Amino acid sequence: MTTNALPRIAERDIICAAQKGMDAFLQLFVERTLALVGGTLDADALARLSADQITLVGYSILRDEVMDGGFIQLIHNGYGPFFFRNPFDKALRLMGLEELARIVKKGHKLYDKSWRELTRECTDDEFMALFEQHPKFDDLDDAFVEMEEDTTAAVARWVDEHIDRYAVVVKDEA
Repeated sequence: MTTNALPRIAERDIICAAQKGMDAFLQLFVERTLALVGGTLDADALARLSADQITLVGYSILRDEVMDGGFIQLIHNGYGPFFFRNPFDKALRLMGLEELARIVKKGHKLYDKSWRELTRECTDDEFMALFEQHPKFDDLDDAFVEMEEDTTAAVARWVDEHIDRYAVVVKDEA
């Protein structure tokens, strides 16, 4: 596989996904991108994907993790270095996602203060206690949840407007 390979996606699949909504549209691109690199966003995948592809898959991970268990879950599940030790917030700004970039930057500051505690092995009860011990993440979680729908729509528009950065669209045969 060559560096920065793009998935081939049939135009009819893109149209079908778009008709189902922005979540299905984005999921199609995320799934096809991950399929190119073995299904996970590991070091090998990062080397083989473009910055645009990495940001798209990263947004999908961020959204899923934060919507399920907040930034504390995201960090506890090992994603802190990806989001807070890389220029992910700058990539979001390039996509016009200023507010999300601000949230990620604030998360970075909180992460720097507490990553050791948030990433240690712990029981379910100890994990649940992390939410009470780190209430500053609540504001970030709430802000993300409030803006998630609009942000996801903006990401979907960005992908649609820059589709050649994310896939080779295969026209249907007549």
